[in-house]
This record gives sequence, structure tokens and C-alpha cells, in this order.
Amino acid sequence: MTLTQQARTARAAGATGGRPPRGGTGMRRRQTLWAYAFLSPALVLFAVTVIYPMIRAFQYSLYRWPLGSAPKVFVGLQNYRQLITDDQTFHRSVWNTLYFTVVSVVPTVALALAVALLLNRPRLRARGVFRTIYFVPVVTSLVAVGYVWKALLEPTFGIVNTVLGWFGIPGPGWLGDPGWALNGIVLMSIWRDVGFYMVILLAGLQAIPREILEAATMDGAGPWQRFRRITLPLLNPSILLATVIGVIAGLQLFTQVYVMTGSAQQPAGGPLNSTRSAVLFIVQNAFGPLEMGYPSAAAFLLFILIMLVTLLQFRFVQRKFEY
Repeated sequence: MTLTQQARTARAAGATGGRPPRGGTGMRRRQTLWAYAFLSPALVLFAVTVIYPMIRAFQYSLYRWPLGSAPKVFVGLQNYRQLITDDQTFHRSVWNTLYFTVVSVVPTVALALAVALLLNRPRLRARGVFRTIYFVPVVTSLVAVGYVWKALLEPTFGIVNTVLGWFGIPGPGWLGDPGWALNGIVLMSIWRDVGFYMVILLAGLQAIPREILEAATMDGAGPWQRFRRITLPLLNPSILLATVIGVIAGLQLFTQVYVMTGSAQQPAGGPLNSTRSAVLFIVQNAFGPLEMGYPSAAAFLLFILIMLVTLLQFRFVQRKFEY
């Protein structure tokens, strides 16, 4: 920049009090307006399909609101009070949901991390084939997977108990036993979801600069030290993402229970409510008696639970990292 140009710039800055020219502010304002213009279709769709139904559902939760010709009756927080204090079936549903979430998410993420570490080895051959094999269950219909695993876990003729019998292990009753039914659903969910979280963690592993690992190797760090001190801390954002997605999906457990425990002879959620989830409780109380108020209150309590659990995850699991 010449002296003349520097002088002109200084005079312009002095004229505007050191602030950038108005043209820059106008440009930013136009860019912001264009950004909102491009976002508006998605925002409108989100408001219509998510925000408005949430507001209506909260309105329903304050009423005894039967579908049909019967009049609605305002009950205030009575639906919430009954759910929290009196409804033992709802309590059991929430407990089943929390149990399923913890018992399924932790081993799923751990197995996915182990598989991702194996597939991230640079000398591994046919890496793409192995990734495809692990990911196929994820893209398979959950309903189809549920019916297949229902047959596999059949106590008498199922393949799982047959294989256990080869080793002299008496197989449990699985879906027919209140103590094993939910564990059978957990087993199916782990098998299906490992590939999905493997992809997330594998992407995180490939984003770690190899120079850091090579420097640690030159400094004498062994494989376990490199994993514990470098790989695991730098992989924390991917682990957090996988855990949050898994917990939210676990708290919304429905399809697996509905397919694997329901039949023409008995409603889903058995035996003895041992597999009834919170979402299944909401569905059965909404479309059975056709009353919208009580299940809407249960849905809002589930929403609060999911939000609190997610915030706790971000608070206690997320850590600062830097390369």
C-alpha cells in the first residue's frame, strides 16, 4: 500500500470514528437477511411439524380429552400427579426404559470402539468389505430384524438356545421369561447398532493427526499409552456424539418391544410388563381408550427426562480437547 492510499484509509477511518464503512455493515445485514430467507422454509416446516404439535400436546396434557363426542374436562396438573405418584405401570415403564438404555448403550459404544480401532489399522486388507458387513444391520428394517431375532430367541427351537446347548449351557426362556425378555431385546439392539456407532467413531479416529501418534511412538509410548493418553482424549467428541444419540434412541424404545413381544393373543410389553417401555405406554394409553390427555402428560415427562439426561451427558462427559 502506497503512502497516498494509507492517508486515504486514515482519513476514512477518522471520518467514521474508527468504525468500518457503512457499506460493510449493509453487506453483513444483507447476508443475514439472505441467510434467514434460505432458512425460512426449514424453520417454517420445523415450527409446523414440531413446535406446534408440542404446544398442542401440552394443552392436551392439562385436560381429560377423550376423542369423539365426549366433552373435554380441564384437570390442570392432575394427569402429571397421577403419573408420578400413583401409576405403577408408568413407573415400571420408565424403569425398563432406563435399564434398556444403560445396558444397551454402554456395550454397544464399547464394541463399536473396538471394531473401529481394528478397521482403522493401516495394513488391514479388505477394509471396505468389513465396514459394509458391520453396517448392513443398520440399514436393514428394524421390524424385519425384530421378527428374525424373535425366531432366534425362541426358547425351544431357536438357534441361540440350540448353540448354547452344544456347550452344555441351558438356554433361558428369553422373550417368554420376565427376567430375560428385556435382555433379549438388548441383545438384538446391540447387534444391530454396533455398525452405526462404528462409523461415527471411525470417522473420529481418522480425524486424529497421525503426526501426534508418530511423535508419541518416537518418544517411547506403547500402544496402550498412545490409546489412553492421545487417542481416547482426542476421540471424546465422537464418543460423546455416539453416546448422546444412543441414549436418546434408547429412551425412545418402541419398535423392538412392539415387534418382539406383541402378538394376536397378547399385547406388547409382556410378560408381566417386563418389557413395556415409556413410549409403548404412551401409545397404548392413547390409542387403546382413545384419550389424549393422560398419554400427552406422559409424553411431556419423557421429553423432560430425555432433555435432562442429554444435558447431564454434555455436562459430565464432554471435555475440552486440542490438537
